[in-house]
Amino acid sequence: MKLVLAQGNPESRFDNTRHNVGFFVIDHIAEKYDGKWVEKSKFRASLAEVTIDGEKVLLVKPHTFYNETGQAARSLIDFYSLDVASDILVIHDELALPIGTIRTRKQGSDAGNNGIKSLNNHIGPDYHRIRIGISNEHRVAGEDMNFVLSKFSKAEQDTLVAELPEIEKYIDAFVAGNLEHETITL
Repeated sequence: MKLVLAQGNPESRFDNTRHNVGFFVIDHIAEKYDGKWVEKSKFRASLAEVTIDGEKVLLVKPHTFYNETGQAARSLIDFYSLDVASDILVIHDELALPIGTIRTRKQGSDAGNNGIKSLNNHIGPDYHRIRIGISNEHRVAGEDMNFVLSKFSKAEQDTLVAELPEIEKYIDAFVAGNLEHETITL
């Protein structure tokens, strides 16, 4: 079994914000594979079980806020006896990348991302990541908190939709065990 965890904030007021791009992507994946979201309070998350290329995949939207996603991840990894290095993929926003850029990585530091810091503290840094660029020319240095909680423009939403097929390919490669680590810009 594989686990794909998206970072984001659980309240509807955060829908379509930069910090919730992971939830946007995972909702699309759940819909594509007919996954039904089920709230599981013991994991502090909503889960959707899907099958991708014959492999059981658990999609996860933590109910903890973005900066505490490691708590939900730890409980799921322990319950399902998953190997962090081979069974876990995290989808999250990346402030250091412009919109339209996707970067895959295997492990690494948190680079100032508090959600990644939480994951690294709870499960270690050795997991796969899909980092989705959210930056644009309107970002003001020193105002990152407001920026990541701002909504995407219509043009940016269109770019995110255009990225979905590439992100799906990365998820499929992860499930198959052959995710290449690279950066692409659409």
